[in-house]
Amino acid sequence: MTENSDNVLNVLPARLRDARKAQGLSLEAVANLSGVSRSMVSQIERGESSPTIATLWNLTRALRVDFAGLLEQRQDGDRIDVLSASDVPSIDNMGQGCRILILSPPEEAGGHEVYDVRFQAGGALNSQPHARGALEQLTVLEGRVQVTSGSAVMDIETGDTARYAADVTHAIAALDGPARVFLIVKATANTS
Repeated sequence: MTENSDNVLNVLPARLRDARKAQGLSLEAVANLSGVSRSMVSQIERGESSPTIATLWNLTRALRVDFAGLLEQRQDGDRIDVLSASDVPSIDNMGQGCRILILSPPEEAGGHEVYDVRFQAGGALNSQPHARGALEQLTVLEGRVQVTSGSAVMDIETGDTARYAADVTHAIAALDGPARVFLIVKATANTS
């Protein structure tokens, strides 16, 4: 086993126990919510048993904690996570003449997504409706774009920001040459 996996196995019991206690749940309650036996939950929390991925998944869902966050190596004190430009994932086969750089972490997918979208001259990104209540906000960093949301159409200049419904057919298209936008997609609108 690697040093990294040994470290995860050493911290996992305490993290699961802390998550359970933070929610004021008993071992029995976690067992009922997760489908994992009370004795197994207790053994995992004491570090006497290593859970399978399926068991761990059931426990994290029951405790409503992030699966990846539970396993990541935490460091004491303040920290800044950096995603270097060379490691930013991109999508090049969506839309026409555009490149989408994914700036948000994978666990935000379907919730609060952040993109850097770069359009070639004449490039466009046409999107089907997202989930009900979804919104998009874009700021034009370079060039000009035309935004369409349902039947609404607006030309947006460099430095301007547009907010619009994304639960209808919507599109972003470069005008007059290349363009670049910073795009935020929020899965559902605040209803409060």
